[in-house]
Amino acid sequence: MTNVNQRICLVTGAASGIGRLLSLELADRGAHLVLWDMDADRLEAAVGEVRRRGGKAWGFRCDVTDRAMVDHVADQVRADVGDPTVVVNNAGVVSGQRLIDLAPEQIERTFAVNVLALYWVTKAFLPAMLAHGEGHVVTVASAAGLVGVARQTDYSASKHAAVGFDESLRMELRRMGSRLQTTVVCPYYIDTGMFEGVKTKRPLLLPILKQDKVARKIACAIERDRRTVILPPFIRLLPITRVLPVGLFDRLMDLFGVNQSMDEFVGRAEEHAEPMRRAS
Repeated sequence: MTNVNQRICLVTGAASGIGRLLSLELADRGAHLVLWDMDADRLEAAVGEVRRRGGKAWGFRCDVTDRAMVDHVADQVRADVGDPTVVVNNAGVVSGQRLIDLAPEQIERTFAVNVLALYWVTKAFLPAMLAHGEGHVVTVASAAGLVGVARQTDYSASKHAAVGFDESLRMELRRMGSRLQTTVVCPYYIDTGMFEGVKTKRPLLLPILKQDKVARKIACAIERDRRTVILPPFIRLLPITRVLPVGLFDRLMDLFGVNQSMDEFVGRAEEHAEPMRRAS
């Protein structure tokens, strides 16, 4: 079990959405929060919200796609707060366009934030975790990391990479005989605004998830050392459907509305206003 009480927990992309709510959940469990984000104003507000609830929090502006900046800010965290016991790789972006419409810069940005940042952030703190003999690395992936989705060629591929990152890291730690824990989170669409406009054809089986409930599930999974968080439960059937012929599998995904889900996607307004802005 990972005891977060009085432990330092670092969350990337912590100024809004799941990152913000997860930070509040962990703070309510007694964790000391280190919040990373690029949006200075929202970051300050998130830190203030934790403190108003009686928690301890520090905010650091950091572009997780910038390896040198990650290392520099990680040094600041160690000097000002200490070594994190829990690192939550939550930062993520989505383009929501067909491959033919994606600009090269958008594709690069998706992989910089959703994939490469996993390496820069985890490598910055993993050595100390190994030295202390305790730690927990959380990777917020997506159900799109388990199945390809139309208008998500960059996003889905990046989340497949995130799932592979978690699994390989888990195996490496196991081979090392380490007690460190990993958790991968694979939720369906969440009502955070990141996927504004998406629709679900089968709401009973594939509901749009409530962000506060997802944050609570992740916090509980960290405390209980759960290896995976897959939401909703219906998503767990995906590996079974992989035994079907490809054509039949594709038709099954159409039946559940997976490949039509992005047809009315609009996303967050600020990301459209600054399409090349690096997310936290």
